[in-house]
Amino acid sequence: MLKKIVAVLLSSFTAAALAVPLGSQSVLVVEDGTGKVLLEKNSNVQVPIASLTKLMTAMVVLDSKPDMDAPISIDKTDVDMIKHSTSRVPVGAELARRDVLQLALMSSDNRAAASLARTYPGGPEAFKKAVSAKIKALGLTQTVIEEPTGLSPNNRSTATDLVKMATAASAYPDIRRITTDTKDVINIKGRQVEYHNTNRLVGAKGWDVGLSKTGYTEEAGRCLIMRFKSAGKNATLVLLNAKANSARLMDAFNIRRFVAGPDAEPKVMKVSAHRHKKATKAAGRRRRAA
Repeated sequence: MLKKIVAVLLSSFTAAALAVPLGSQSVLVVEDGTGKVLLEKNSNVQVPIASLTKLMTAMVVLDSKPDMDAPISIDKTDVDMIKHSTSRVPVGAELARRDVLQLALMSSDNRAAASLARTYPGGPEAFKKAVSAKIKALGLTQTVIEEPTGLSPNNRSTATDLVKMATAASAYPDIRRITTDTKDVINIKGRQVEYHNTNRLVGAKGWDVGLSKTGYTEEAGRCLIMRFKSAGKNATLVLLNAKANSARLMDAFNIRRFVAGPDAEPKVMKVSAHRHKKATKAAGRRRRAA
């Protein structure tokens, strides 16, 4: 009888004492290997995904088995004309494809991602067809990706589909390595320029991150895909539409604490919405997409 009562409490939205406070509008946390859902909130609501898109861009590019040492020249057509975001990679800079991929994933550079699609075998149209084929192959039934950067609000998905995408991306050693690099120094027009990971949790004390990608646009809010290990447990989390970076980080900390938990087996529950205090207003539309 006691076990039945506990089960009811764990599945109840009104069990405030057991609920994990989360500010992100959509959340899904899944145990790696088993696929067991640990936390869920609005996981099937389709929303803009911002630069989480770049994980798909990277997979499609790597699937084409390109020459990673081949030079790519950043073109004026790679400049963001959707959000007018800034970039530290100037037009005319020539970089090896491996460095361009590094910038697109680790630093979430939009020009780098755009140039990867532009130089895809067969050009941008072939890239779009490859993305559509990859979406279908992965069974992402609620995912639409129209361009490689995530700047377009038409790039949309659900937390459920994005867990699948993260799982697929983790099978690529280059993606795992790049997205968990804390920083890198890249030669830009003869200058050594240092770039950093957009996810502050990568390399942070207490965090064992196996895959990471952040995202931000005005429409998508603050987003995060991350695979991590805590207390010997491996999990994948997806956070969509947090209203501030601080909220996104706090969600990640609360999830890690929950996954580690005092018990050997993580509890399964629905999470309640949590109201965060208003954060400082985001920078204007020219702010660089994360």
